[in-house]
Amino acid sequence: MAGNLAKLSAAGVAVWLDDISRERLHGGGLDKLRTEQHVVGVTSNPTIFAAALAGSELYAEQLHDLAVRKVTVDEAARMITTYDVRWACDVMRPAYDASEGTDGRVSIEVDPRLAMETDATVAEAKQLWWLVDRENLFIKIPATVPGIPAITQTLAHGISVNVTLIFSLERYRAVMDAWLTGLEQAKANGHDLTKLESVASFFVSRVDTEVDKRLEKIGTPEALALRGKAAVANARLAYQAYLEVAGGERWAALKAAGARPQRPLWASTGTKNPDYSDVLYVDDLIAPGTVNTMPEKTMRAADDHATVSADTITSHFADAQQVLDDLRAVGVDMDDVVEVLESEGVDKFEASWTELLDGIAAKLEQA
Repeated sequence: MAGNLAKLSAAGVAVWLDDISRERLHGGGLDKLRTEQHVVGVTSNPTIFAAALAGSELYAEQLHDLAVRKVTVDEAARMITTYDVRWACDVMRPAYDASEGTDGRVSIEVDPRLAMETDATVAEAKQLWWLVDRENLFIKIPATVPGIPAITQTLAHGISVNVTLIFSLERYRAVMDAWLTGLEQAKANGHDLTKLESVASFFVSRVDTEVDKRLEKIGTPEALALRGKAAVANARLAYQAYLEVAGGERWAALKAAGARPQRPLWASTGTKNPDYSDVLYVDDLIAPGTVNTMPEKTMRAADDHATVSADTITSHFADAQQVLDDLRAVGVDMDDVVEVLESEGVDKFEASWTELLDGIAAKLEQA
């Protein structure tokens, strides 16, 4: 697994793994991906942690210790997840050093039950940053309305942030504004901007899933012809918005002070519709200064048969806008689409977190 992943890296796309588990850490699998297969970052979420805990006996000793100490289930979850993320940060540290702090990052998400609470999100972000205690950490904060000021406040404390669950172009612009404000406040607070990183996780495949469902309900030839086009178009226009901000005066002033750009990160890049290419969201989203975080299945498929061009985004802005215009013309309300997806995203991560807590509670009782 080195050919196309190497080409992606050369094209300016950072390849990150969308998975973490103690099995992968203990067996050296993550380190092998880093040393041999151009993987330079890791993302996690509650769904990934719930699956990792359910599928491994390597948590047994820690669970026993936590049970003996009679910690709460919430505290046990915090201890288990930060343990894995701290370990992953250490594994990825060489990539962090080699990229002078750009890559080699590992993300951990704030408790999704706090997605609608600004102050609680910031407090949890600070706690997780302190617990993991690794400068190549990212704290994931959802781009909900209450999450926007939490992004600013967390960055202002000198904490690197991965903004997650971005679906709409309007919300993405609000995220970038919150990021710029956070950097300005961090600078005023005396933090070293060269150490402060951020990515903005723009979700992809879920957009096609929701839009295609609506197109099939409409059922006209014009509507059906648009299936499988919305997600890439939406993401390409997000990159256009990113370039607009990158050319602005606020960013120029921060860059002069040592700040680093907030890279667009393509999330949810595993193709869900079997009728589409399994590397659709790799092939069509190549541009400098981006991140593609992939499940290992998608990563292996990309290395095997992705078509890697130097750039498959910036020459398609007009085409992307036309797709969104055509969707509107056939009756797809994209504002409603992204609102539904955000709500579902928060609910899914909260359900996964509950599943994780239930699993930990059962294992603590057994221990």
